[in-house]
Amino acid sequence: MDAASRPAVVIDNGTGYTKIGFAGNVEPSFVIPSVVAVNESFLNQSEGRNMGNYIAQYNAGIMADLDFFIGEEAVSQSRASGIYNLSYPIQHSQVTNWDTMEKFWQQCIYNYLSCDPEDHYFLLTESPITSPEDRECMGEIMFETFNVPGLYIALQPVLALSAGCSTPKPQMTGVVVDIGDGATHVVPVVDGYIIGSSIKSFPISGSDITQFVLQLLRERGELIPPEDSFEIAGKVKEMYCYNSSSIVKEYNKYDKKPEKYIKQWTGVKPMTGVPFSFDIGYERFLGPEVFFHPEICVDDFRTPLPDVIDMCVQSAPIDTRRGLYKNVVLSGGSTMFKGFQKRLQTDLKKIVDDRIAASNARLGGNVKSHPVEVNVVSHPVQRFAVWFGGSVVASLPEFHESSHTKEDYDEYGASICRTSPIFKGMY
Repeated sequence: MDAASRPAVVIDNGTGYTKIGFAGNVEPSFVIPSVVAVNESFLNQSEGRNMGNYIAQYNAGIMADLDFFIGEEAVSQSRASGIYNLSYPIQHSQVTNWDTMEKFWQQCIYNYLSCDPEDHYFLLTESPITSPEDRECMGEIMFETFNVPGLYIALQPVLALSAGCSTPKPQMTGVVVDIGDGATHVVPVVDGYIIGSSIKSFPISGSDITQFVLQLLRERGELIPPEDSFEIAGKVKEMYCYNSSSIVKEYNKYDKKPEKYIKQWTGVKPMTGVPFSFDIGYERFLGPEVFFHPEICVDDFRTPLPDVIDMCVQSAPIDTRRGLYKNVVLSGGSTMFKGFQKRLQTDLKKIVDDRIAASNARLGGNVKSHPVEVNVVSHPVQRFAVWFGGSVVASLPEFHESSHTKEDYDEYGASICRTSPIFKGMY
């Protein structure tokens, strides 16, 4: 049974979480925090004993390479023992430590998926701002270390649009609003191709919302165990936060009926076993409000997310703008807040309508512009849109023909990963 007849392995590498599974599935098999716990005590001991003993240092290096954990297990090992140091190989959607990233993939493939990488084609995802050098590193690790028969490196925004290919009327033109744990990008895609010059970044992501919720709780004097504070704030954000149409109305609602809207969190301190509790109030709507009023969280950025999306579309070629406004696709866990899609649609529609009204006023009513349809799309697989899009793409009959193969890598080297295999004439 050759590799082309087996389902491909799909790995969506994210700053906060990595999603892994096999092509053809609706959801990833595992969602793992993108963190590695490395035991560096072997190296420290060998260096402290004898700097000239290279054999001891070599053996210590081997032991350090073998003794590591990933995901939730890494976090628990770091808390239980002081010899493990946590390392986050992906920062702001970019891989910053390739050695740690290789260890992470090793555990994902062998321990979680329990598969032989030589028997499966691989689809890996990348950020729209990933450099060609990073693509080469990705190809080197996959072909040299894991000896995969084929590799396809896909852009996350295109895969998020591909997630809609299971609908009766698939569209490969639209604006992808991808809000992950470590980065937020607004990416215009026309007929499956990214308009690179129009990509916009938004400096607030999911982890920033979590930090802001934690800050609000602390400023109000809530007693939260410091060792678990960020994790608790993350759960509060996921369970209780939502977007409102007006924060003034929300303040009034909470002040008039606090017993109805204020929630309570109860837990047990991990170090002492003593129970604790605290109230969750204004944080419920103030957390996600940062996307629409970033000035309440950061001092150096004041442009709301709807305005960033509008600037992205306006910087695209004029003949593509109506199609982009018509299909604004949400992707990522931080777009799952209740009311987020409705609020974004309302604010973006208002910006577009105000521009058309101003244009008509300048023309004196002699010429009227056609209305622009604005549609913000929310769908069931929104949380794992990128991974699901990868699953759809890797299930297509053309996938194996469009992948970089081991034979191509052996002949041309890692430079084949700099460009899409569809344009094979470029290398």
